[in-house]
Amino acid sequence: MDGLLNSYLPVVIFLAVSIAIPVALVAAPYLVAYRNPDPEKLSAYECGFNSFDDARMKFDIRFYLVSILFIIFDLEVAFLFPWAVSFGQIGMLGFWSMMIFLAVLTIGFIYEWKKGALEWD
Repeated sequence: MDGLLNSYLPVVIFLAVSIAIPVALVAAPYLVAYRNPDPEKLSAYECGFNSFDDARMKFDIRFYLVSILFIIFDLEVAFLFPWAVSFGQIGMLGFWSMMIFLAVLTIGFIYEWKKGALEWD
């Protein structure tokens, strides 16, 4: 019976560690956090408007444009990694198809730049 219980010891240790780490990470901010908020810390950060206003208020469309542009160029990078890994096996067809893909994205980027979608005035 002792051999059977000893074989479960790594599982018990794993479960204890996997419970202790999240509990410690959740409890640590309550124990060591500096609690002295100032008006600058409580102000709007990325959204550009106060979060305690009416939910139906109008705000600038540029927030959506920037997020869509980020998603587009983030997906570009997501396509570049597998292409770079398999670059040796795909040959010239794979190379030129990626060059066309990058050219289309570059043209789109230049178009957005010229239209002023990247300006934040």
